Amino acid sequence: MRIPDDKMEYYKDRAEMYVGEDVSPDFYAWVFPKCDHVAVGTGTVIDKKGIQRYQQGIRDRAAPRIAGGEVLRVEAHPIPEHPRPRRVNNRAALIGDAAGYVTKCSGEGIYFAAKSGRMCAERILINSEYGTRMIDEHDLKQHIREWDAKYGATYLVLDLLQKVFYTTDAQRESFVELCEEEYVQRVTFDSYLYKTVQGNNPIGDLKLGWQTLASLWKNENKVPDEMRTLV
Repeated sequence: MRIPDDKMEYYKDRAEMYVGEDVSPDFYAWVFPKCDHVAVGTGTVIDKKGIQRYQQGIRDRAAPRIAGGEVLRVEAHPIPEHPRPRRVNNRAALIGDAAGYVTKCSGEGIYFAAKSGRMCAERILINSEYGTRMIDEHDLKQHIREWDAKYGATYLVLDLLQKVFYTTDAQRESFVELCEEEYVQRVTFDSYLYKTVQGNNPIGDLKLGWQTLASLWKNENKVPDEMRTLV
């Protein structure tokens, strides 16, 4: 969507993420700047038929900041968030989106597509003795074991986080609250930077676990506050 220059200035150094039943029942919606326009979108796995309603929801939420915008293109893509149980058959291996390597919660897939391709190629190079022998299914399965050992925990943790924080508006409110914690911000940044689950601070993790339970209980048992207006 191309928006007026004064509104584009607002997105010069920021991106927006929205959560709520009105924009997605199990994911998030976004407004991301892209050079001279913005991407306005959302996603869902459990209610694909309602995607147009959720798309309208994010446009309504962001209306004051995208008013007067011109829709340049409307597009939709499947999000393969579940690593396939079988990713090797004979001498063929699935990588990237074909293997289901998009992460839960964030929906990131570009890094993992490139990384899985590189790791697979490196394993083929080594096991083929640099092209002097033909590889087989066993060689490719070795790559899968290496991939799962390196990134399997990341997918499991993000899957759990999505189930805990993206199911109801009360849970989403807890997610927003916890994101204000410095420890959460640091662990999230490091995990995103290194693409593996970070933390390794038992005291910090224990404190975060308690804060999570307390926040979830509080928000599940109170009348929701009015939605704050972004300015």
